[in-house]
Amino acid sequence: MKKFVHLALPVLAAVILVSCSRQVTRIDPSEQVDISGRWNNTDSRLVAEDMTSKILSANWLGDHLANNAGKRPVVIVGFVDNKSHEHIDAETFVKDVENSFITTEKVRLVQGGKKREELRAEKADQQTNASASSMKKFGLEQGADYILQGSINSIVDSHKRKKVTYYQVNLELTNIQTNEVVWIGEKKIAKYIKN
Repeated sequence: MKKFVHLALPVLAAVILVSCSRQVTRIDPSEQVDISGRWNNTDSRLVAEDMTSKILSANWLGDHLANNAGKRPVVIVGFVDNKSHEHIDAETFVKDVENSFITTEKVRLVQGGKKREELRAEKADQQTNASASSMKKFGLEQGADYILQGSINSIVDSHKRKKVTYYQVNLELTNIQTNEVVWIGEKKIAKYIKN
């Protein structure tokens, strides 16, 4: 029996080492890879680019430019609520939307949420710790004209080893002064997963 144990242990160790080895390969972040079938960076980027394109080609932008002597609108990207069945980091999606806005140069973008609070805290700190010539003053922020808000939703339909996951991203652009919703859009993605 002892002889069997002495022979089996090295074989078992080799099997464990082979089964636990992992290979990692660097890939282009823009390459479309879908391993799990869940929401991923490609979905986030593609939805952000598509929806930003739709927002910026809608009538509200031309109306704003006509009513404001050609001045680009100032937009703040607000809260995008994850109502899906899985964990989705909505901040990644928000950053993709903000990046698309900045890239087009058709709107001006201001910080929102925690980043705006951090900026205000820095200004407050400067009031007592910075020289008078370099101190940034309160009350000079660029006010936003519009806020973009929305949600990410999902529906899962499955039977045995087959599953279809539907994602729907809904966004609304609202005029902050009037509370008028000036644009509503949605983007749907469907993923068929077969095990």
